[in-house]
Amino acid sequence: MRQKGPEGLTRQGNYAGAISRLVAIACDVGIAWGALLLILGGINVAVSLIIGHSIHWMQYRWVGIIIVVLWYPLYFAYQWSLSGKTLGMALFGLRVVTVDGAAITGRQAVLRTLTLPFAIALFGLGLFGIVLRTDHRGWADRVAKTCVVYDWDARAARMRWLASRHDAAVADLPAPKG
Repeated sequence: MRQKGPEGLTRQGNYAGAISRLVAIACDVGIAWGALLLILGGINVAVSLIIGHSIHWMQYRWVGIIIVVLWYPLYFAYQWSLSGKTLGMALFGLRVVTVDGAAITGRQAVLRTLTLPFAIALFGLGLFGIVLRTDHRGWADRVAKTCVVYDWDARAARMRWLASRHDAAVADLPAPKG
């Protein structure tokens, strides 16, 4: 993976730490839950418009459990296979890549998604690698041959900020006479 630049500002390509990964997945759980509620609400509205009765989801708990069990893996696997990151990961500048740094395949995304619940369910043992290993890879990462890296460049963001500040200062200067 890429090392820090001379100013120490770039994080792009470095292994992502446990805290940023935890916060990103917490955001993803919230986003996925909100999206699921919107979808189920839309289904309820459509059904009530068509047949005149709304769906009482609490009467069909087993359907809700099946929907949730199918929705979360779909949410993660689809986004990982599409761009290597979920919405939560994009917010925190994270990306899933292969151990070589290439884009992951759909197969790797599905494999990572299916392994992740087992890593969590076994008393979180599969997540210790994220904290203890230098490459921050848990069970799901090792099984799918992936890793999570930072996908933003702090130096580039700083330069863009300076450039926009410079452009604003230049715009305020009087026009040259001549």
